[in-house]
Amino acid sequence: MLIQMAISRSREFIADETAARVSGNPLALAQALLKIEAWSREVPLAAGTPATAHLFIINPFSGGGLVRLFSTHPSTQERVERLRAMAPSGMAVRA
Repeated sequence: MLIQMAISRSREFIADETAARVSGNPLALAQALLKIEAWSREVPLAAGTPATAHLFIINPFSGGGLVRLFSTHPSTQERVERLRAMAPSGMAVRA
């Protein structure tokens, strides 16, 4: 099960990298992830279970410690940092 979770997290990074390369704007993708995460905090999840968490763009079930170990998603912050690192120098970075 831990291996499955780790594979799922690595696929999230691969999907982000691919989307950033296709769009040509990794910072826009990073900004979108931050907006989705903020929205998910405002609007509680009405449906879904941990078994379906891998189908969401960001992890709909938050937590730290052991919960994070079993998460199907890397943290949004990790994803945003990687996307920002992909941005060509000179692109504006928004917080």
